[in-house]
Amino acid sequence: MAKTHKTSCLAVYFLLLAIFAVALHAQQSATSFASQSIPADRMKQYADQAVEWEQEYLRIDTTNPPGNESRSAAFFKKILDQEGIENRTFDYTPVHSDLWARLPHTTASAKRPIILLNHMDVVTSDADHWTQPVFGANVVNGSIYGRGAQDMKSEGLAQLMVMVLLKREKVPLDRDVIFLAVADEEVGDSGSDWMIDNQRDLLGNAEFLINEGGENIQEKGKLQFVGVDVGEKAPFWLHIVAHGRAGHGSRPNPDSAPNRLLQALDRIVAYRTPMKVLPVVDEFLRQRAPNESPERAKYFLHASQYLQDKKFQEIIESDESLNYLFRNTISLTMLGGSQQTNVIPPDAWANIDVRLLPKEDPKAFLESIRHVVNDPNVTVEPQSKDFRIANYSPTNTTLYDAFRKVTAHYFPGTPVLPHLTSGYDECQRYRPLGIHSYGYNPYTATADENATEHGNDERIRVEEVRRGFQVLYDVVNSVAAGK
Repeated sequence: MAKTHKTSCLAVYFLLLAIFAVALHAQQSATSFASQSIPADRMKQYADQAVEWEQEYLRIDTTNPPGNESRSAAFFKKILDQEGIENRTFDYTPVHSDLWARLPHTTASAKRPIILLNHMDVVTSDADHWTQPVFGANVVNGSIYGRGAQDMKSEGLAQLMVMVLLKREKVPLDRDVIFLAVADEEVGDSGSDWMIDNQRDLLGNAEFLINEGGENIQEKGKLQFVGVDVGEKAPFWLHIVAHGRAGHGSRPNPDSAPNRLLQALDRIVAYRTPMKVLPVVDEFLRQRAPNESPERAKYFLHASQYLQDKKFQEIIESDESLNYLFRNTISLTMLGGSQQTNVIPPDAWANIDVRLLPKEDPKAFLESIRHVVNDPNVTVEPQSKDFRIANYSPTNTTLYDAFRKVTAHYFPGTPVLPHLTSGYDECQRYRPLGIHSYGYNPYTATADENATEHGNDERIRVEEVRRGFQVLYDVVNSVAAGK
């Protein structure tokens, strides 16, 4: 009887959810968006321009290290100057540059600004493993190939197009729209840090910020959901050193540093960190539930209730896309020891990549790892003293509501889900300033395309370049256009 009752409750829940979705879609379908007021022939010209600038931008080599983002800053500045958009470039080191631009509000009273944040540097590449030139921006089978196509030059290009459209279409603004292209995100985050430390006034006490992130993956040609990054996990990298008796490799000894290190790492890798359900994860799972099997839906709707259920734990731990949402994670990434095969070294070391959930205490986690190791001859220390506690932004804001409305227009029936990323991005730098910061991607990608980020043959479909800026334009208009 209880099972029948639970099944009935689930059915009623999903029916109500479906009715709500239909009603919401009907309401939002009647909403007009800024892009719809632009004649089709003019929008086609904008789309052509986007593809041209995308290729030009991807051909600029800003591999970091060293960066040399002044080349990209010059690219942006040339366009912004031609469009009559206020801008400034900051060459804060010989190899790193930031660029700031602004469209001021046109209303008598103004809301706090919105920032469109992007980074101009890209990661290193091994050209031998690419089928196209890394910085060629060649179009092959409908896709543009180039380092930065997924991370994140395409998003920066969409943000630039938004600035151009707002200016050319003479959109009245009730808040400043700030374009901020920074350097060194892939290595040291010095570009954002420099702006915050030295040009805080140019951020204008902003209310909102849109950055890279989000997860809009197509499966079998259908977009499953639009993921908006509302929070990120904090990196807490640890350096482990084992000390032991050195000697000749021909005479093994059980107390050697490499042996002690392997024993310590075996304990660490086997350690199952505690699970917990954050509010953002709970909301993410509940909204995913309608598209899951009945068993998974039961767990997703009541994650906290079933967290100690062995079957639910198995589901979580067998799925990399779920496991990191529930716990602090540990990945073994680097090892080092002797420089010679026949030498047993006095020390052997390893680095582990730890990612902590928002509001976790790094000191407490460090002590837990030392307790797991339980060896006085093995030390565990943070790689850096600079730790930033992870933070996140709410989902009840005007900007988040704009993500929902614009998604309903471009991708009817697709839910918008709050997402906690496993990695780190610069939203963490801006939230402490009182800015609601979100990772949002106006493009969609297949799983294969998404996997090229930081990988080989990085690419984006031409059709996405032609559409993505329009999606972002409607989002920005929804929160910044004056009445």
